[in-house]
Amino acid sequence: MKLSGAQAIIKVLLEQGVDTVFGYPGGQVIPLYNALYDAPLRNVLTAHEQGAIHAADGYARASGRTGVCIATSGPGATNIVTGLATAYLDSVPLVAITGQVSVANLGRDSFQEIDIVGVTLPITKYNILVRKPEDLLPALRQAFYLAQEGRPGPVLVDVPSNLQVGDVEWMEAEPLTPPVMETAREEILEAAAVTITNARQPVFLVGGGAVHSGAAEEVLRFARKTGMPVVNTLMGIGVFPGSDRQCLGLTGMHGHIAANMAVANADVLIVAGSRFSERVTGDRNRYVGKKTIIQLDIDPSEVDKNVMTALPLVGDMKENLNKLSERVKKLDIEHWWHTIKAWDATENREAQSGERLTAPWLMKELTRSFKGEDTVFVTDVGQNQMWAALHLEVDAPRHHLTSGGCGTMGFGLPAALGVKIALPEAQIVHICGDGGFKMTGMEIYTSMRESAPFITVVINNSCLGMVRQWQQVFYDKRYSSTILTPFNFVGFAKACGADGATVTTCAEFTAALAKARKQGKNFLIEAVVEQSDLVEPMVAPGAVLDDFVKTDA
Repeated sequence: MKLSGAQAIIKVLLEQGVDTVFGYPGGQVIPLYNALYDAPLRNVLTAHEQGAIHAADGYARASGRTGVCIATSGPGATNIVTGLATAYLDSVPLVAITGQVSVANLGRDSFQEIDIVGVTLPITKYNILVRKPEDLLPALRQAFYLAQEGRPGPVLVDVPSNLQVGDVEWMEAEPLTPPVMETAREEILEAAAVTITNARQPVFLVGGGAVHSGAAEEVLRFARKTGMPVVNTLMGIGVFPGSDRQCLGLTGMHGHIAANMAVANADVLIVAGSRFSERVTGDRNRYVGKKTIIQLDIDPSEVDKNVMTALPLVGDMKENLNKLSERVKKLDIEHWWHTIKAWDATENREAQSGERLTAPWLMKELTRSFKGEDTVFVTDVGQNQMWAALHLEVDAPRHHLTSGGCGTMGFGLPAALGVKIALPEAQIVHICGDGGFKMTGMEIYTSMRESAPFITVVINNSCLGMVRQWQQVFYDKRYSSTILTPFNFVGFAKACGADGATVTTCAEFTAALAKARKQGKNFLIEAVVEQSDLVEPMVAPGAVLDDFVKTDA
């Protein structure tokens, strides 16, 4: 059976179970959009290609399915580069389909010709420029397979316009044999079990890899079996319930005092799915110290890449955690818990008191308001992100979504759109700063047009908060280009068809949140907080994990 290349692309999307694509049409994808016109697919037209790729990313993070983004050649393709990098560093499965000039015009500096394969080579798991009709179907199917296989990631398929209008011989997909998942060698599992059994000050660190592997049940079982304290990276929030008594919360540059102190003083550290970025470890050499690190990861390249691991358990995390759980027992570590509770008591919680409107109090109020409901929190990047990571309580995986490795400002709003489309029955709360909102704020218009409502909380301190915080702490309060002029956030939201309110007190925030929950459309709450409020605790970059910075204003 012969189809046009564009029709063949649509047929592959349906074959792969795709129900929604995010994109923006342009000259070199007009044939593909022509095929989409009659296709049983939902096409979400965003205000900008960057919005499309972040929305596809949010869709993938929330659902676990592969997100799909379409963009034209040249500037259309380059506008999704930031989104590909964001997904690559956080191991998110995406397929980006870009249009390209016809094969005959390649390499001739043609209108809107950019070598997007060359541009995205370092930030995709796989990418390809399709030059022959017979290569189109295999390239697309390979893309979907690789996006999810092993450690997930983004892929890109660049399709010249002549291949979209030319004939393609349709071939049914050959059944793929799933790869046999590797499990750790028995002798390493046994050594790890013995090490854990003999531990006096153990800590279980949960990262983003535990989300991608679907290992929440196994994480909980292992933690319960051993009774050890659990900490999480930014990407691991929610895998182990945040409200659980064994959870110490976030560790790293802005980690809780008890979490960081526990990791710094641990004799055994069991790590499930973390790549040990410098924001997690601080000084990598001193991070290891005298502790024994047991690392569970599906990607062998992560072993010993950033820190030296004594016992690497490479392969399927669910299986390896189950095997470990079978070999360990309840640990006698009451003395360790006593020490941890003493550390926890030293953390300053004044900003959570409710005497004035602060971001930490606001996060606690969001937790109280949505307790027990199916709520997904999507954050942007900066102070708002860290306040959310520190003070929200999230009890399920894929219910706290953020840009971790790339730290992409502007990620939150379009990602929240994608999450709402993936999970239409869930309540979505988007948290951002006043700087990040301005980068992709037009996607509120998209969410209104798509009838995909969510609540946005803009924490407005009239500055680029995290950069200003660094300027205060490390650059002698020289606030260069970080103080922002006023912006009418609520007016902007209303111009897009949404509603909103500006609040300056705790009571006003509670009332606005109650009103937002009753709305059937987007609602923006602008929460005005003091510019001097900083994210605490804080560890200086490259410092020891338990060496906290004094952040006095």
